[in-house]
Amino acid sequence: MNPEDLARRLLAKDSTLWPEGSEAATRLGWVDIAQRLLPECDEVMAWARSIEAERIVLLGMGGSSLGPEVLRSAIGSDRLIVCDTTDPATVASMPAEGSFFLVSSKSGTTLEPRALTAHFTELVPDPSRWAAVTDPATRLSTEATEAGWARVFENDPDIGGRYSVLSWFGLVPAALMGIDIAELCRRAAATDVVEAVSFGIRMAQAQGEGRDKLTIRVPRGPFHAFGLWVEQLVAESLGKHDTGIVPVPTIDDEPGDDRERVSVELSDVADLGSEMYRWEVATAIAGSVLGIDAFDQPDVESAKVATRDALDNLPLAGDLPDGVETIGPPALVAWLQDNTDAGDYVAVQAYVPFGQDEELETLRRSVRDSLGGMAVTAGYGPRFLHSTGQLHKGGPDSCVAVQVVPSGPTGPVAVPGFGYDFATLIAAQALGDLEALRAKGRRAVRVAVDGGRLGAVL
Repeated sequence: MNPEDLARRLLAKDSTLWPEGSEAATRLGWVDIAQRLLPECDEVMAWARSIEAERIVLLGMGGSSLGPEVLRSAIGSDRLIVCDTTDPATVASMPAEGSFFLVSSKSGTTLEPRALTAHFTELVPDPSRWAAVTDPATRLSTEATEAGWARVFENDPDIGGRYSVLSWFGLVPAALMGIDIAELCRRAAATDVVEAVSFGIRMAQAQGEGRDKLTIRVPRGPFHAFGLWVEQLVAESLGKHDTGIVPVPTIDDEPGDDRERVSVELSDVADLGSEMYRWEVATAIAGSVLGIDAFDQPDVESAKVATRDALDNLPLAGDLPDGVETIGPPALVAWLQDNTDAGDYVAVQAYVPFGQDEELETLRRSVRDSLGGMAVTAGYGPRFLHSTGQLHKGGPDSCVAVQVVPSGPTGPVAVPGFGYDFATLIAAQALGDLEALRAKGRRAVRVAVDGGRLGAVL
């Protein structure tokens, strides 16, 4: 494989780099989006400065929310709040008064942003306090325009969510935080594409040699959230057709013969422009080398279908799928020791309130150590359904899922016009996820803890 040739073909948007029938032909807009949007950056920055609000609340899910969260963390901004959950306690804690809302949804029909928008527009009906980022002519674009929202940014439709951080999905929230988005674009445009292609080739070669767990060492401090974004990029792009690469972001090194290891180095927020583009190139090329369509997500839909089925047949029965049991926290380690093998990885899936990041990382490490250093990933539900959820169901049969949920009912928080509340919605999503996992033959267990407190798991 010649990196220079692959780089040339990528920059020419040659969709034949990926298998026949792939979505590449309509998903390569990200390759040059930074250059194409650079002339518009000054005007968008001026618009962002005109928004008078104490805070910006971003309502999104998956790629449309994780990129902005990385940018927010990098500068320590308290102006942007990313709301990408249906957990009722987290939704109820979001500040409405004095906030400006940005709804981000490529399709304009994604369930979670729609539910969140229904909730918050009832609290803040003033259309001047709302804006949207979406594809052209979507339901969201039409409804926002008709409602007279402050602005609707229509994105290049040839960009999938996980490759969208350098498009309006990432640049608009960045501008609202005061980040120099023109510099982000310039850094991305200056990326050494040949080096990024070579990196992608190495990723694929490591997987072929049996090192299918990618330990990604991220910097401590403000850039630690980079792990969230890069995890979903790699997992959703490469975890399908019973193969893939399992990304494991961490702030330190982790042992294991099944690991390939890389380190991320960042010094200022503008570095994210080049580093994110580098990973996009590398991941897409790794898919090309492995013969994987890096742009589809065939197994994300299965959990959505199961969730819709549950919501169409309310009240929720609450019965778990065959082969899944609920256990108490003290029994978790023993269950995992009995149900994991060498080469497996554990996915901790926490359908709990946000704000428990330290506890979630502590739990991840505790599970890892109790299993002799086995690869362990961890994420909030339903956020991960739109990212690593693809890998859990579509990747190799080495995933062992640990679903953590509150042991009792949570308080109702309304979803106007939907016929159910957020507590019902997230419960249906958790059940739907288990159904999809079991349909793929994955090993899974549910752990119920009081109030969804992660500190009580181990």
